[in-house]
Amino acid sequence: MTTAEPLGAVRARVLAALRQDIIAGLLRPGDRLVERELADRFGVSRVPVREAIRALVAEGFVLFETPRRTVVRRLTPADVDELFGLREALEVYAAGLAADRASHDSLAELADLLDHAEAATRTLDAERITDINIRFHDRVLAMAGNSLLISVMEPVEGRLRWLNRRNEQWPRLLDEHRALYEAIASGDAERARASALAHVRANHRATFRRLFGDDTPLP
Repeated sequence: MTTAEPLGAVRARVLAALRQDIIAGLLRPGDRLVERELADRFGVSRVPVREAIRALVAEGFVLFETPRRTVVRRLTPADVDELFGLREALEVYAAGLAADRASHDSLAELADLLDHAEAATRTLDAERITDINIRFHDRVLAMAGNSLLISVMEPVEGRLRWLNRRNEQWPRLLDEHRALYEAIASGDAERARASALAHVRANHRATFRRLFGDDTPLP
């Protein structure tokens, strides 16, 4: 006899899968999310699917075009600018704290992630590169040792990952992460903040070009 999966666990599983599909581009802006089809896909009732969709709305991934039509959100230039503005403020601050508080072990973990990122970049493994880059930034945030900073980042973290997946200038990203690692490892908070600022702004420009074309100016 098997034990039924709790409703909360089903919801979390559906939510995580749909969120990842959006971040990876399997569900694209404008694509419709149909409860019945998703329930069949996951082999669940429509209740956890409905709850997962509402969570995605709250996270900013999807929106209700009408009461009966839910679609993946189309990001505007202003949306992207706001998200990168927040990322700039918080990640630059985090990098300075990380430089002040880095330990030998935490730096070794960052260096190991860079080694893995280099290997993934050589093979152009998009999903692995994205995963490692996310883990790199998560590690820097953890090194900052500020629980309030982490809690502020959490509500928008998924959307930031969604944007980061759009930037496929992987060798440049690897070089920027190396520079950020060296700055943090130096223990110089000002250098670390400057490196983080340059990285976020370069990513902002690259993502804008990818999403909206070279002719669209930053807001």
